[in-house]
Amino acid sequence: MALRIRIKAALLLLGLLTTGLTQVPIPASAPRGFWALPENLTVVEGAVAELRCGVRAPGSTVQWAKDGLLLGPDPRIPSFPRYRLEGDPAKGEFHLHIEACDLSDDAEYECQVGRSETGPELVSPRVILSILVPPKVLQLTPEAGSTVTWVAGQEYTVSCVSGDAKPAPDITFLLSGQTISGISANVNEGSQQKLFTTEATARVTPQSSDNGQLLVCQGSSPALDTPIKASFTMNILFPPGPPVIEWPGLDEGQVRAGQSLELSCTARGGNPLATLQWLKNGQPVSTAWGTEHAQAVARSLLVMIVRPEDHGARLSCEAYNSVSSGIQERGVTLQVTFPPSAITILGSASQSENKNVTLSCITKSSRPRVLLRWWLGWRQLQPSEETVMDGLHGGHISMSNLTFLARREDNGLTLTCEAFSEAFTKETFKKSLTLNVKYPAQKLWIEGPPEGQRLRAGNRVRLVCLAIGGNPDPSLTWYKDSRTVTEPRPPQEPRRVQLGSVEKSGSIFSRELVLITGPSDNQAKFTCKAGQLSASTQLVVQFPPTNVTILANASTLRPGDALNLTCVSVSSNPPVNLSWDKEGERLEGVAAQPRRAPFKGSAAARSVLLRLSSRDHGHRVTCSAHSSELRETVSAFYRLNVLYPPEFLGEQVLVVTAVEQGEALLPVSVSANPAPEAFNWTFRGYRLSPAGGPRHRILSGGALQLWNVTRADDGLYQLHCQNSEGTAEALVRLDVQYAPTIRALQDPTEVNIGDSVDIVCTVDANPILPGMFNWERLGEEGEDQSLDDMEKMSKGSTGRLRIHHAKLTQAGAYQCIVDNGVAPPARGLVRLVVRFAPHVEHPAPLTKVAAAGDSTSSATLHCRARGVPNIIFTWTKNGVPLDLQDPRYTEHTYHQGGVHSSLLTIANVSAAQDYALFTCIATNPLGSDHTNIQLVSISRPDPPSGLKVMSMTPHSVGLEWKPGFDGGLPQRFQIRYEALGTPGFLYMDVLPPQATTFTLTGLQPSTRYRIWLLASNALGDSGLDDKGSQISITTPGLDQPSREPDYQLPTEQPAGPSEMPLLPVLLAAGGLLLLSNASCVGGFLWQRRLKRLAEGISEKTETGSEEDRVRNEYEESQWTGDRDTRSSTVSTTDVEPYYHSMRDFSPQLPPTMEEVSYPRGEALEEENMAFPGHLYDEVERVYAPSQAWGPLYDEVQMDSCDFRWPEDRYEDAKRIYDQVAGDLDPMEPDAIPFELRGHLV
Repeated sequence: MALRIRIKAALLLLGLLTTGLTQVPIPASAPRGFWALPENLTVVEGAVAELRCGVRAPGSTVQWAKDGLLLGPDPRIPSFPRYRLEGDPAKGEFHLHIEACDLSDDAEYECQVGRSETGPELVSPRVILSILVPPKVLQLTPEAGSTVTWVAGQEYTVSCVSGDAKPAPDITFLLSGQTISGISANVNEGSQQKLFTTEATARVTPQSSDNGQLLVCQGSSPALDTPIKASFTMNILFPPGPPVIEWPGLDEGQVRAGQSLELSCTARGGNPLATLQWLKNGQPVSTAWGTEHAQAVARSLLVMIVRPEDHGARLSCEAYNSVSSGIQERGVTLQVTFPPSAITILGSASQSENKNVTLSCITKSSRPRVLLRWWLGWRQLQPSEETVMDGLHGGHISMSNLTFLARREDNGLTLTCEAFSEAFTKETFKKSLTLNVKYPAQKLWIEGPPEGQRLRAGNRVRLVCLAIGGNPDPSLTWYKDSRTVTEPRPPQEPRRVQLGSVEKSGSIFSRELVLITGPSDNQAKFTCKAGQLSASTQLVVQFPPTNVTILANASTLRPGDALNLTCVSVSSNPPVNLSWDKEGERLEGVAAQPRRAPFKGSAAARSVLLRLSSRDHGHRVTCSAHSSELRETVSAFYRLNVLYPPEFLGEQVLVVTAVEQGEALLPVSVSANPAPEAFNWTFRGYRLSPAGGPRHRILSGGALQLWNVTRADDGLYQLHCQNSEGTAEALVRLDVQYAPTIRALQDPTEVNIGDSVDIVCTVDANPILPGMFNWERLGEEGEDQSLDDMEKMSKGSTGRLRIHHAKLTQAGAYQCIVDNGVAPPARGLVRLVVRFAPHVEHPAPLTKVAAAGDSTSSATLHCRARGVPNIIFTWTKNGVPLDLQDPRYTEHTYHQGGVHSSLLTIANVSAAQDYALFTCIATNPLGSDHTNIQLVSISRPDPPSGLKVMSMTPHSVGLEWKPGFDGGLPQRFQIRYEALGTPGFLYMDVLPPQATTFTLTGLQPSTRYRIWLLASNALGDSGLDDKGSQISITTPGLDQPSREPDYQLPTEQPAGPSEMPLLPVLLAAGGLLLLSNASCVGGFLWQRRLKRLAEGISEKTETGSEEDRVRNEYEESQWTGDRDTRSSTVSTTDVEPYYHSMRDFSPQLPPTMEEVSYPRGEALEEENMAFPGHLYDEVERVYAPSQAWGPLYDEVQMDSCDFRWPEDRYEDAKRIYDQVAGDLDPMEPDAIPFELRGHLV
């Protein structure tokens, strides 16, 4: 402590001695007068104000006057600790900076320039600084933020009192979002002149629908952008509804044996939710139930396997809760249906032909009774006797006797006894036997197409020879016209004849012959023989003409020539009709004499005479041989080759569309025989060179190809072509089109959450198509980019994307894409900004921050919220607005897109004044939200919790726990343990001190231990009473496997002496004396170092580029200077403030010499630490923000031990004003201190 005091005293003395050195002389020839005059300014109480004054006589003495009182030329203005002069005196900058403005600052100000050797004194015009005072808190009774339990239907009274404000605020109450009428309100005087408070009272009668809803007190004032709010949650008690059993089917109580019955009992509503239980015949069978709080439903599921003995049982469900007047019950009676478990047939099913067979069929018990019937194959038999008897579980047993005559045709049939009932319509219960009847052999026959049936050539014909009976088995042989039928050898493909082997099926023997019919099978006789028995069949095969040929009388043809063609059909069955056609046009022919036809078929011939024209060239003249009976036609064609001059076809394109700066092809559709010898194009009277030009060429087919077309190429093109037979001409028009261009697109487009908005895109294009507009949503991979909930519209050259009921997830970048078929499509980006009310993040129901209340310490409270547009933070203490004019309070505000943060630093913490409940209220034009932070005294730490074993070996155990509140001081952990049965305790310190995992070693195998965990700080330990900080274990034996953790736990360090070594203490005392003597020299060197760092910032600023500027999706990055008090507001896309938890920070107690560590040997770095709060050198002990803030900012990464700003980041704040904030280079979040981030200009 002595070392720190002497260092501070030396620096203070050095600062007083060097005050005069800060003013640099300016040449007397510099111009005089003002280059910047102050202006009237209005700010909200607690904001920062700056009155600008720029002087062209920097060598003169400059000071400010407040209501005629001179403040003095000293830049620090000692009489007004919140006032100071800012700017570079060398540049004539003497700006008056006032922090934490209050009503005392409401006055007239003027900038005065003292008389110098070169001119008289100057005085600026007087300006007025006005202060506005908004209400900062609402005191709600019952307490805001709590949960109040009420009974539905009863009446209750609530009251709400506002804090000091000017003018008096208006107060309204909202119950479940609805405004309460009949409010009684009174306006009272505030704690100071011109300040007022409002007190309002309302009576409410809650209903069950209000359960879980908010009762909100809302205060509004002209001094506020948005109303402030306070609320509590209502917990309404009411009974549940009656239970309901969900029966899985239409018939309640009807079940099948073996069925898995699942019954769900549901009771809806109630607070608390209902308790359910199941009973079977009055006995509980299930007391398990579950609740779904989101749907306010209690549900119990009963699962049971139905058995026959459950017939007649009653199942019931009971429901009740603590406010029910009685138990509510719902029940159902089971009616169990069960089939017979087995069927038995008594007797033999083997018998000789024409003798009786006797059998009996008996079933097991069933409910209801089943009927029995007998089947022989598909034929039902009548039983001779039927009997029914009583069975188990209310069921019945059925029996049926059967006697019938065995016949030859019934051999091999299935004899079945079938049990059936209307209750089992979807199930079959039966027992089957196979009937065996013996009989002698029978006849031989052929199965195939009927005799005389006409068969088509190429069809597959199957002939089967069958013989019944006979012993030995008969052999079957096939013949075709007295020749034995054999299969062709393998090289013959495809196989037209397939001869099967003799097969037996019961008493039937068969052999199959499969034919692919052809003309040679027409009227052939096929015979099957088996010994002396034989059977025959004859096939009639129909086939189309085997060959059709066309003969011509000439080869060279021209228009007007006569051509004679003759068509010949060789053979067919039945006879065919010959016909002529030319390209679908029927021609009349003349019959001719045919030749003799093979395969017992018919031949035909027919001629036709043609008169030719140019249109006949390339046409085919077809001869068709058609059989009306076969419905088949065989055709042959003759292609005509007619010589004629060029002729343009009907499909010749007359208009060609092209894209500007693209290519165009003017096609040619011309017919000529022979082909045209040349193609000549002319445009506007000029012939285009056949050899091509810079932007055109004539293709081999006569088409004209153009490239890099312009609008001047639009017009008529004339084509001339010729061959050896003649010439022809045609005109083709070229139409040039162009791609779309976006002319209007509003960016950004803003909308309040829940409202509707149109994103409008207007283009210039040709052609304009109805469906040429398209929209895309841009974003990172994995984000929802769907436009399903948006409406796309277009009319003419304007397209719209309509968004209904805007949501936060719809905010972002959208792209308008216009494609009229002419590339490239036009694309335009537009940002959609969705504005929403603030939402404050609540890391815990109540956050605690500790600080010593001896008026020498400071504490920092942190508040973070989300909202768009920017959020304004206000603070209250115990429900009273915080007076930020008090120099002990400093607020810093930061903005990053839709995320906003406020840090409140309290200097000189007093137990009497500052140990209180602080409330952070975040507001923007759309609403507000708040959170509470309790400032408490430095105390012993809370006990750790959640002590558990992570791994265990015979000689060690891995432990893990959750630390409690550290009491505002660095805490360390100590393990106390004992081996049961062994007297005494052992202690082990956890290293590093802030660790929450530790491996305790040195244990014995197979030993039971009891382990305690203690937390301690400079004020004491947490004690051993908490059950969550002790555990009992038994180490495994050497022969048991060890349980290893998935990660490496820290182990204890070798124990060393805890006493402070004497030698370092002596060295520290010597170093203290040396530092005291060197303080003046060190202070001078420090001033030079700050100057060099400021020049470095200026150089970095000048080298910034336009590309380094970053815009978020809501607003530009900027330093907001409209709220000028002892707080500052930063809005940036890349920079988040440095936040430190109490786990990484502690009050800087006097270190010994060996504990002091300065980076790169700078011993004075300790005195220049930059925290988010203001430093009061004469009273403050440096504290960091509370540990409760740490988890809020996952995106901020920092070393837990690095709590100082690096020395290369200390830069002179005055030099940063040389550039505009937008020209600064982007830096890392921890690149510069808070006071140097951004720019006020």
